[in-house]
Amino acid sequence: QVQLAESGGGLVQAGGSLILSCVASGRAFMGWFRQAPGKEREFVAAIPYNIGSTYYQDSVKGRFTISRDNAKNTVYLQMNSLKPEDTAVYYCAGKRTGWGVSYDPAAYDYWGQGTQVTVSS
Repeated sequence: QVQLAESGGGLVQAGGSLILSCVASGRAFMGWFRQAPGKEREFVAAIPYNIGSTYYQDSVKGRFTISRDNAKNTVYLQMNSLKPEDTAVYYCAGKRTGWGVSYDPAAYDYWGQGTQVTVSS
């Protein structure tokens, strides 16, 4: 079920940048996940409603930045220095239950339809 709306994916050359956006799910703890063909969905980044802390998969630390604008009810993922291995469908997700970050997609209640990010070598 599509419950959130991502945008901003596309085709970019290695080393380039993209920014993804997602209409957030109220005060939920928001996360970004990605899934490459034939692979499991994996955690990318997360941020709580009150910001304060951010969480990243090791492979994107220093390159990706998650942020949110609660006045606009929007979450962003700024992706810099993109690599071919970043190629995947990127999903926005919201977690309304429990405390703190989860890296498990099963913990998230709301999901977007996904947006394709393709990085050419």
